[in-house]
Amino acid sequence: MNRLLNKVALISGAAKGIGEHTARLFANEGASVIIGDKNVDRCKKTVTELTEQGYSCSALTLDVTKETDWINAISYITSNYKKLDILVNNAGIYSTIPIEETPLDDFNSVISVNLTGLFLGTKHSIPALRKAGGGSIVNMSSTAGLVGNIGSGAYGASKGGVRSFTKYTAVQHAMENIRANSIHPGPIDTDMLADKLANLESRAASESKVPMGRVGTIDEVAMAILFLASDESSYITGAELAIDGGLTAR
Repeated sequence: MNRLLNKVALISGAAKGIGEHTARLFANEGASVIIGDKNVDRCKKTVTELTEQGYSCSALTLDVTKETDWINAISYITSNYKKLDILVNNAGIYSTIPIEETPLDDFNSVISVNLTGLFLGTKHSIPALRKAGGGSIVNMSSTAGLVGNIGSGAYGASKGGVRSFTKYTAVQHAMENIRANSIHPGPIDTDMLADKLANLESRAASESKVPMGRVGTIDEVAMAILFLASDESSYITGAELAIDGGLTAR
């Protein structure tokens, strides 16, 4: 409790899954949480539940590919909460199409959400983080951004870009006490992989690749995000944290 007391956090892609779980965890740890997503109605349901429990939170329409949405989000936060301490760039989409079968529009769509949206969020959050005296940016990447795989060229390119962009952000803003780190989940039991993991054969195949012999949970990812968002990681920046049961250690 209170690991984020008096902090103000913005989380993108927070209508469900890891983003929603992280928002609930942050609120429980004392943060004022702004939940952003294209699906703002679902965000509002989460906000209603949290405010009824006495937490400080609000929902915003946030299409991460639209720069105006980011500008409006930061303006809302600085006007209503007076500061921003934490940005979690969580929004993302998944693709498993082989490279030679990937239409250009599909490739551009994945890059737009997973990488360009993250760039826009970082770009427009930095002035607010700087004004607050520093803060933490946590970027959602993937093990696909660390190692190659079959059938995920666009996704891997976007997540590799997240990894590199995070390091540049960390170095450029370290002296302003603005930290940036990337999270790299392996197979996690989320909506994004629901169809694959619902198939027992596919699930077994995924688990067999992981040294720990299982897929991860949303809570395990959210707890890692919490650590990097909190002051407990005050001397950590430019790092990449794999949450993958040892998948990339081989």
